[in-house]
Amino acid sequence: MRVFTGSLATETNTFAPLPTSRDDFADRGYFPAGTHPPEMTIFSGPLWAARQRGAQHGWEVIEGMAAGAQPSGTTTRHAYESLRDELLRDLRQALPVDMVVLGLHGAMVADGYEDCEGDLLARVRGIVGRGVVVGAELDPHCHLSDAMVANADILVAYKEYPHTDIRERALELVDFCAAQAEGRISPVAAVVDCEMAVTIRTPQEPARSYIDRLSALEGKDGILSISVVHGFPWGDVPDMGTKLLVYADGDARAAQALARRLADELIGLRERLTPVYPDADQAIDQALACGAAPVVIADAADNPGGGGAGDSTFMLRRLRERGIGNVAVGPLWDPVAVRIAFSAGVGARLPLRIGGKIGPLSGAPLDLVCTVKSLVPGMIMTGLSGSPAAVGNAALVEADGIEIVLITVRAQALHTDVFTQLGCRLEEKALIVVKSAQHFHAAFSQVARHIVYADASGSVALDLRALPYRRVRRPKWPMDA
Repeated sequence: MRVFTGSLATETNTFAPLPTSRDDFADRGYFPAGTHPPEMTIFSGPLWAARQRGAQHGWEVIEGMAAGAQPSGTTTRHAYESLRDELLRDLRQALPVDMVVLGLHGAMVADGYEDCEGDLLARVRGIVGRGVVVGAELDPHCHLSDAMVANADILVAYKEYPHTDIRERALELVDFCAAQAEGRISPVAAVVDCEMAVTIRTPQEPARSYIDRLSALEGKDGILSISVVHGFPWGDVPDMGTKLLVYADGDARAAQALARRLADELIGLRERLTPVYPDADQAIDQALACGAAPVVIADAADNPGGGGAGDSTFMLRRLRERGIGNVAVGPLWDPVAVRIAFSAGVGARLPLRIGGKIGPLSGAPLDLVCTVKSLVPGMIMTGLSGSPAAVGNAALVEADGIEIVLITVRAQALHTDVFTQLGCRLEEKALIVVKSAQHFHAAFSQVARHIVYADASGSVALDLRALPYRRVRRPKWPMDA
């Protein structure tokens, strides 16, 4: 069997001020055909899985371009079209193939393209025709469009949030595609739009039990795969929203019935899945009232994993104004401050202007007198599903009892080692403020006595009713009654 694989992935926050360019793909990972490293990257699960299964079954695996960028604002037309065309060129050169497996995100928006994945999959289908199996792995925070479903034989989204199951879902996708190519299954899809947008944090109830029930249905009564698409509310496009995607083996009616039932069940849980989030001061108050330390505060509104700049100062400013110390904050994206810290060296005490550089949703910069405590050039953080995540040169500085991790390559707090590699002793802190919405949870829950999700100001604000939507199909809960 001849298998083509590659990837093109980013998550687009259409409200965020930072455009996503070719340079942003280079920062997180751009690998021309045949140059992907041995380890899996967050956006290349199917490529990694095709390698594993290819080695087991004697397939000929042709690896095309693989590229992924940190979530940010709208992708430039040049970045999308040039990377798309490179991947399609690699596919043409690989023909003939029996199957195509791609690593996508599903919420990529470019200048002139509201549905990048639908556009890409349609072009792939136009090249290979209907006789070739086409599959893709998706992030559940995607915009599931008709074009995506129509032009792929099977789409599989991660089930977990944080995304700890990228490898498992990638292997599942490749196995489904191989089974179809060999004539052992005939997947048919059903999609039900829940007409809402919810965040499904899978470690917590009621999400945990719902996902477990859903997983238990797979492999029984002809049901092949079930994906819950959370949607990405910070993408203002018509297809944004929570949906159920079910594949059954040749039975469209069974797929539709199950998708409807599971959608109705999820709709019934929406109030419990969407609590009221405290603002900065309320979050600090809740954290201090816990009595046991450390307490993690998730600064979700400035989450780089949702397109936030990662340089907002709202939480940090309130901590300083309230005189709260023994706190760790980070990672805060500030290449200029990092360069100054590296120039000064470990042990230096100097004035630093920190954060607040990108726009109003970043807040005003803070002028602090800082001690440089640690420097790590080219630091690599442990990323999702154990994949490496570069944060560039990193510095740990301290001001007024608050230790701040500064980085040069924008990233969210995916693992505690973004602090500990710099010598920050998290277990001794009263509060830990992380720039992340949920992906921090797997690692930080191991040290936290309690976790508070805050909704300070930022371009990934959790109150969806405040976002200026223009393109989303309405009505949609919770924006509409």
